[in-house]
Amino acid sequence: MLDLSSKKILVTGAAGFIGSHLCSQMLDMDIDVTALTHYNSTSTNGNLDFLDSRKKNNLKIIKGNIEDPYFIDKSLESVDVVFHLAALIGIPYSYSAPMSYVKTNIEGTLNILESCKKNKIKMIHTSTSENYGTAIYSPIDENHPLQGQSPYSASKISADKIVESYYNSFDIDVVTIRPFNVFGPRQSARAIIPTIITQLIKSNTIEIVSDKPVRDFTYVEDTVIGFIKAAQHENVSGKIINIGNGQGISIKELIDMCAKKLEVKNVEIRNNLSRNRPEKSEVFKLICNNQYAKESILWEPKIPLSKGLDLTIDFIKHNINFYNVGKYEI
Repeated sequence: MLDLSSKKILVTGAAGFIGSHLCSQMLDMDIDVTALTHYNSTSTNGNLDFLDSRKKNNLKIIKGNIEDPYFIDKSLESVDVVFHLAALIGIPYSYSAPMSYVKTNIEGTLNILESCKKNKIKMIHTSTSENYGTAIYSPIDENHPLQGQSPYSASKISADKIVESYYNSFDIDVVTIRPFNVFGPRQSARAIIPTIITQLIKSNTIEIVSDKPVRDFTYVEDTVIGFIKAAQHENVSGKIINIGNGQGISIKELIDMCAKKLEVKNVEIRNNLSRNRPEKSEVFKLICNNQYAKESILWEPKIPLSKGLDLTIDFIKHNINFYNVGKYEI
């Protein structure tokens, strides 16, 4: 087991949803963390601004861009472990700007790998269950074929394969984490759970693409523990590890759960055609086989969907101004 408290850790994409929770969890564990966030002219720190003042004071924040190899090389000079979460997300936007996904998700990952090779840094790379596409068999294990059903997933598959090639070619110490539909406080309304909750808070009408897809939702605190355990265990270098709850639920069932918790009756579900994916791009079923995570890094989910929804609803209620309710953002 690797003692992370004795190492210097850097998290790319630290201002994002999962990244901010990962930084928070490691600070609770007294781990020395540097947060790399995307440079912006307003000097905002994204989701890191939700951390309490004690954690903010103990967190070093640097700003830059993973697309810049010179910046990345300098930033990783004295790092022992890098958690690479920085990525351009959002499937709909990838239909409009695919080159942006190539630059960030592929070239950005290559820059991280080059610095890891040069400086002998352990890397925890972030994949996505979207890379599996619609399930050929279910639940999905790590051997399931990868299917590029959107430019976003194609860019993430490419990043995963570059990571694999660096492990095979240069023996880099790298583990790939493949999360399944993470949810929780601070997540933007580009994701389905905040989309549902914010709309139900305002009315009994839900506008979504479809209520038929099945997803496997994993609470964010469980997810980041999976990242940390993957870094601690030294027997999984070169491996891909699914991190998911292991239970599927349809979007219709999810809406019913949220409506019951919010005491909203007579919910009307409208299919908003402007949110539709191209027909062959929609992913209909994603359910995680998490057996390998249980065996290899002794990880398993602890927080049930119902409790996670309660915590998410509470956050959204107290931060409703964080969301443009009813406005579709790609």
